[in-house]
Amino acid sequence: MLEEIPSIHTLSWNTFSEKEFISSITKYNNLSTPKLDKLLWKHLKCIVKDKSYLKSIVNIANTCFELNHWPSHFRTSTTIIILKSNKESYNTSKAFRPIILLNTLSKLIEKVIGYHLQFYVISNNFIHPSQLGDLKQRSSVNADIALTHFIHTR
Repeated sequence: MLEEIPSIHTLSWNTFSEKEFISSITKYNNLSTPKLDKLLWKHLKCIVKDKSYLKSIVNIANTCFELNHWPSHFRTSTTIIILKSNKESYNTSKAFRPIILLNTLSKLIEKVIGYHLQFYVISNNFIHPSQLGDLKQRSSVNADIALTHFIHTR
């Protein structure tokens, strides 16, 4: 049975680019709460304006992939429980909102990894064209257009 499966060439992983990091970091709100390392997004945005620091961050991400290692500092998290407002009773878990604080740099690298993976799976046709949820260029507007086209062609 295994001999029937055709071998598929292996895709190589392109290293991360500075542009990917700049693109990802600009999407974060400067007013968000401090993360586990107390580093705010506005601080990290200032740091990456210096090309040598940006290059170091990109090197950290690329090295993590090359070594197949995610540092323990990036895996550490703290959960804070916040009460939801206007609840009649705080006797159930639905009355609380947990917020998980991670390391700011690890959140940025994870976001870039997500975009990187999304590009790979879409460009190599690993995702069915009808899969529209939470993917770039595949929003609910795109779903509406696809559905309208499908209806009109029937």
